[in-house]
Amino acid sequence: MKGKTKKTTAPAIDIGISERDRARIAEGLSKLLADSFSLYLMTHNFHWNVTGPMFNTLHQMFMEQYTEQWNALDLIAERIRALGHAAPGSFQDYQRLTSIAPVEGVPKAMDMVRLLVAAQEATARTARALIPVAEAANDQPTLDLITQRLDVHEKTAWMLRSLLEE
Repeated sequence: MKGKTKKTTAPAIDIGISERDRARIAEGLSKLLADSFSLYLMTHNFHWNVTGPMFNTLHQMFMEQYTEQWNALDLIAERIRALGHAAPGSFQDYQRLTSIAPVEGVPKAMDMVRLLVAAQEATARTARALIPVAEAANDQPTLDLITQRLDVHEKTAWMLRSLLEE
């Protein structure tokens, strides 16, 4: 047997959630990951390109938001992996899965804020749609992750929306 390697396979996942439910949850989390990445990219783009009288405020705010969003990507992807599925990781995957429309050109500062409100709310809707799926599977870690993401997206949308009031 010298020179031959024994092929081993990983044991089946047995965490108390069926393969069917894990696949459905991973599908929903993949959409959340795509929305989260799209939101991250939009926010970072706006951070680089914002101009006008509110430059300092928006530049700093956008940096805080894209940093938070960047850190969330890993949490979502790792939950998908823990459920036994591959996390999407290409622009093509994200374009196919996201509910956030791409932004063309460089919008004016307050249009950036409006676009970010819509993107934050779209990401919250994507997360919220996964709650019944995760609840039905009794998937507490995913529910915890979704709850945390909803809190961030709803609060951020509120703060951005407040900038648009007269």
